[in-house]
Amino acid sequence: MNIAVWIIQGLAALGFVYSGWLKAFQYESAKKSWGWVSDVPKAFVVFIGLAELLGAIGLILPQATNIAPVWTPIAAAGLAAVVLLGAIFHVARKEYREIGVNIVFFALALFIAICRF
Repeated sequence: MNIAVWIIQGLAALGFVYSGWLKAFQYESAKKSWGWVSDVPKAFVVFIGLAELLGAIGLILPQATNIAPVWTPIAAAGLAAVVLLGAIFHVARKEYREIGVNIVFFALALFIAICRF
C-alpha cells in the first residue's frame, strides 16, 4: 500500500507543479489555457500557483526525508481544499467541463491525506 501511496503522491505532485508553475510564473500561458484566469486578479492567480507549488513540495519532501512527515498529509489536505474551492468556483461560473480535473485532484489529495495521517 505504501508504494501505491507514493505513486499517487508523485502523480499528484507533478500535476500540482504543472498547474502551479503556469499560474505563478507563466501567467500569459495560463490565460491561454484557462479562460477563468482572465477574470481573476493576476495577484490571486499567482498566489494560487505558489500555494500549489508549495503544496506539491509538501506532498513529497517531508515524507521522503522523514523530517516532520506530518506535513505531508497537512499539505495534501490543504491542496484538497484549494481544489475543492476551485470546483465550487467553476460551478458558480457554470464551467462544468472544468470540474472533472478538480474532482480527480481532490480525490488524489484526499486519498494522500487519509493514508498519511
